[in-house]
Amino acid sequence: MADKGTGKERFATKWGLILSVLGIAVGTGNIWRFPRIAAENGGETGAGAFLVAWAIFLFMWSIPLIIAEYGIGRNGRKGVIGSYMKMAGEKFAWLGAFVGFVATAIMFYYSVVAGWSLYYFVESIIAPLPQNVEEANMVWNGFQSSIMPSVFHAIMITLGGLVILKGVKSIERMNKILIPSLLLVLVISLFRALTLEGSGAGITYLFTPDWATLKEPRIWLEALTQNAWDTGAAWGLILTYGAYMRTKDDITISAFQTGIGNNLVSLTAAVIIFSTVFGTLGGDMTDSQVLDIMRDSGPASTGLTFMWMPQLFEVMAGGKFFAIIFFLGLTFAAFSSLISMIELATKVFVDMGVTRTKATIAVCSAGFLFGLPSAISLDVFANQDFVWGIGLMVSGGLISFAVMKFGTENFRTTLVNNEHSRFKLGKWWSFIIRYVIPIEVISLLTWWIYLSATSFAPDTWYNPLSPFSVATVLLQWGVAIVLFKIYNRKIAKKTMLN
Repeated sequence: MADKGTGKERFATKWGLILSVLGIAVGTGNIWRFPRIAAENGGETGAGAFLVAWAIFLFMWSIPLIIAEYGIGRNGRKGVIGSYMKMAGEKFAWLGAFVGFVATAIMFYYSVVAGWSLYYFVESIIAPLPQNVEEANMVWNGFQSSIMPSVFHAIMITLGGLVILKGVKSIERMNKILIPSLLLVLVISLFRALTLEGSGAGITYLFTPDWATLKEPRIWLEALTQNAWDTGAAWGLILTYGAYMRTKDDITISAFQTGIGNNLVSLTAAVIIFSTVFGTLGGDMTDSQVLDIMRDSGPASTGLTFMWMPQLFEVMAGGKFFAIIFFLGLTFAAFSSLISMIELATKVFVDMGVTRTKATIAVCSAGFLFGLPSAISLDVFANQDFVWGIGLMVSGGLISFAVMKFGTENFRTTLVNNEHSRFKLGKWWSFIIRYVIPIEVISLLTWWIYLSATSFAPDTWYNPLSPFSVATVLLQWGVAIVLFKIYNRKIAKKTMLN
């Protein structure tokens, strides 16, 4: 493989593509985030209504944007900025840069979460499982007060860099191992969880709808945000892998396989978590008490996965083995997503003429340094998760804008429905991209600003140093946007020259 980006690298097989894109989509958002969000947004009788809203956004947000990303990436054969420019024009390189930076900013702290996962996998092997809340807190607090979060952050981003050094062939080979292994781990965990006495109460709650909850706009905001987290839609990651997509691969079929496959993994993870929590605590607690534990997310939303799950495994027959399996699966999920984030940033620099080796080293070094504050401070971590997680909605709007600049119908009929397409994409997709996505972005961003000013940080919404304020988000977004706008011409020129 040539060291510089020639645009000729491809995934060797269709399954290599699908497994690699599932590697993007299936991450800690499915296992660490989704069960907690489902519990937090459930009503008195169940979380099924939230699942309905979440499923709606799979078809009204994620899959349409995944189709767009595949098409933009395959058409441009470059990273986020180069392919975005080919759609929207050179003067909009700064918008493509912002899309790429949102995912890269998430990479900085996502590597920290991947490090937590690896640490708990090692801890579950070498140490006894905690027997109560106090012991679980001691493990967590001892870990967080040490240098170990930074060490494991460094390990994960270094391992990711080693995969990226070899390019798409290495990414494909790694995901052919990681994703089937992860699915096997989930199947084993699912079987054990379903055999727990009382697990049925958890499943019943998960799938029972409380329709009244859908009257709350917050539920829809959470459902869209979670689906974006789940699928990786609008991160620019699928766009990056789309550059390696073979011409004969069907974009529409691939997008549906990616989106539906990912959401099935999320549901499986939720069934495992709900069954385990209800199955181990249900005998001594009421359902509402169990749900309170699931909803109490703990510091930086870590409570359920890193503090409660080890305790639950301790009281479970064979719990030591299943704790190891669970955290191994979580580590695989985190790592497969992390390598896609490193590849996104690396590909941008390769497009600018930097060798892949130098680009990978630079990206991983920056990833380690900019991730250190999140590794050291949970307050910084929570702020970054808040700021850039919301940024995914903006990225969705920018992907939609690029398609509209190219021509939505032209995109659908020439880039998606080519001579190799077995499933022809209908005009419904054009309607969603042109009208529904922009309305979703504007409506949900407006609602989020209202929530931030009235609920998240009502007294400090104007203070950029307040971790959950409107001001901190606008300041951090603004700095990135201004810099990319200033250097737009230089970014475009370097990208197009190579």
